[in-house]
Amino acid sequence: MNTPGTAPDFLELGFYVFAIAAMVGIMIGGSYVLGPRRRGPADPNPFESGIMPIHDTHIRFPSQFYLVAMFFVVFDLEMVFVFAWAVAARAVGWVGYGAIITFLVLLLVALAYLWRSGALEWGPQPRHRHRAVRMGHSS
Repeated sequence: MNTPGTAPDFLELGFYVFAIAAMVGIMIGGSYVLGPRRRGPADPNPFESGIMPIHDTHIRFPSQFYLVAMFFVVFDLEMVFVFAWAVAARAVGWVGYGAIITFLVLLLVALAYLWRSGALEWGPQPRHRHRAVRMGHSS
């Protein structure tokens, strides 16, 4: 039996790194050898299903789209922890129950903050008039 950090462990790691590097080299070399040699006139243009675009293909999505997508990923990932707790609920007992309740309360607080700050709003944003005091006059 080997102790951690001995030569056979490093030998196995070296073999693994060499095997990965060889596999990557074979894939890149294979694509170079088997790939097409000449480029056609349509190669630089983006296309979908072989149909050439008739207008600009760069579509701008509003930033709210990405924010809502990130919030979905974050809250969806948090549910993985809730499901894991549900599987082990009897084993973790009341301490685990208190931990998951604290976790869910923090999730609800985060959701309430996002809702309150308007991060989940998709509609057009109304213009807010700022009541600023300028040179001694209120508007």
